[in-house]
Amino acid sequence: MGSRVNYYDDKYSGEDYYWGLVPSETCFRVLKNKPPEKPLKLLDIGCGEGRNAVFFARNGYKVSAFDLAQDGIDKTKRLADKVGVEIDVFRANIIEYRLGEKFDIIFSTGTLHYIPPETREEIFQNYKKFTTLNGIHMLSVFVEKPFIAPAPEKEKNAYQWYSGELLRHYHDWEINYSTEEIFDCMSSGIPHKHATNRILATNVMKEGKL
Repeated sequence: MGSRVNYYDDKYSGEDYYWGLVPSETCFRVLKNKPPEKPLKLLDIGCGEGRNAVFFARNGYKVSAFDLAQDGIDKTKRLADKVGVEIDVFRANIIEYRLGEKFDIIFSTGTLHYIPPETREEIFQNYKKFTTLNGIHMLSVFVEKPFIAPAPEKEKNAYQWYSGELLRHYHDWEINYSTEEIFDCMSSGIPHKHATNRILATNVMKEGKL
């Protein structure tokens, strides 16, 4: 990977936090569904500048997180240091990175569209394989809608998802929550809309059944 390879390298380079510091509403769904009443390992896939990863660490989870943008990684570390929490944060490419240890929670919002269609099945099988029994995935992905214009970022390394596609990867898990929503966004400084599919799924598969 080069030193500056994606859209958010420059967006994260300033002192301000591009996505702000307020955690995603999906974080609270994780907290409600899987509270850290015992030590729980959580992986934040595509952590950006760390707003969600730091939220989880502050609430008692043992957090690992990765992103492709080095400036995002650096800001995640600074934010964690500022609020006094520990996060294992590292740089990785979602297309190349595979899990080798088990997590109780896998979390991702606004990142899965970087996975090409031809590698999704293999990547999601890896995520599911390395999730503990009764562990959860809380995921959010942008979905294609013919009545919503493409986002102004026009990222060359972003790929389309379609309604229901994310759910198909979890046909053998328990679906606790699933929604499809349209929301307003100002991420580029230009008003636009996104459609997103969010799911929370629980691993009910016995060892070796996946």
